[in-house]
Amino acid sequence: MQIATVGSVEIGSGNLAVLAGPCVAESLELCLEVAEQMTEVCRKLSLGYVFKASFDKANRSSGSSFRGPGIDKGLEILAAVKKRFRVPVVTDIHESWQAEVAADVVDLLQIPAFLCRQTDLLLASAATGLPVNVKKGQFLAPEDMKGVVDKLRGAGCRGILLTERGTTFGYHNLTVDFRGLPTMRALDVPVVFDATHSVQLPGGLGSCSGGQRQFIPVLARAAAAVGIDAIFMEVHPNPDKALSDGANSLPLKDAGQLLQKVKQIHDIA
Repeated sequence: MQIATVGSVEIGSGNLAVLAGPCVAESLELCLEVAEQMTEVCRKLSLGYVFKASFDKANRSSGSSFRGPGIDKGLEILAAVKKRFRVPVVTDIHESWQAEVAADVVDLLQIPAFLCRQTDLLLASAATGLPVNVKKGQFLAPEDMKGVVDKLRGAGCRGILLTERGTTFGYHNLTVDFRGLPTMRALDVPVVFDATHSVQLPGGLGSCSGGQRQFIPVLARAAAAVGIDAIFMEVHPNPDKALSDGANSLPLKDAGQLLQKVKQIHDIA
């Protein structure tokens, strides 16, 4: 399997890695709080940790919803987290021009599920020389991600991650077909399980998406049993007050206990 090197974290080497943080970089204070606790949790469990936060959520259900601080302020926040805690950072991009700008700060570029087949976005990401994490579209079969991998490899990308985040199952609902994890892994790339977006109810609250966060631990443990190289989670100190994706975010206080169980399952799977 081709290992993806994200800063100091190797994903695909056999050890479980964690990509976690708030959905959006609401403030520097919030990001530092989350990063501090997650860094300590992962240190105690010997898990490679990559801090995640978005500078912009360009596909919110409502045009009036909070999108984020913007690319300049958002990258400043990510740079501060990276410097303070000496951890690699990841953020998602939505337009090709953002790849080069974000690459000056982040260690991993992430392609949102809705944009996973956007060729120019993939090629621009590959051109930065950074590893790229692509979330499988809610509308795609796992084997269809071969085209995505081929585009990135053809552009010289040497670190590719594919993330399972649920598949559309009727209106306002997602389901996880765990067969997709080994199917995507057969493309010779590490796989990531997004335990929080997989419990999202897209557009389920009308002007925003709902979620069933009580099922995050269930799906996370199941994915670890099937076989994953990393787990992705959006965590927040107070999900009910989060400015984005709160309904499907894991309370920060619960992250340590869940990751301990996921690691135990991963290590014997």
